[in-house]
Amino acid sequence: QVQLVESGGGLVQPGGSLRLSCAASGTLFSFNPMGWYRQAPGKERELVATITTGGTTNYADSVKGRFTISTDYANVYLQMNSLKPEDTAVYYCNVRYPSSQAGSGYWGQGTQVTVSS
Repeated sequence: QVQLVESGGGLVQPGGSLRLSCAASGTLFSFNPMGWYRQAPGKERELVATITTGGTTNYADSVKGRFTISTDYANVYLQMNSLKPEDTAVYYCNVRYPSSQAGSGYWGQGTQVTVSS
């Protein structure tokens, strides 16, 4: 088992940046992939980005070129640049075991990101 704690959310103006962190209670080497999801009010939770233990990344079309996911196997990070109001959501960290179903595994409690002027 692993516990995940997200931090780094907040209020930012359009065009601004935030860096989200997801701290794990143990090593993340056993999990593949690791990722970030988000859920806006009234919407389904959606995938934002994933990273494998081999370093392969995958991004939702809506964030490509603006967001960067990374990991040091103790934390998972999401660097968010050029933020837009539509990026407003609760952001969740997720890690799951290899070959397990997407959406399974372990989740953090979420961190709120609000993009507004």
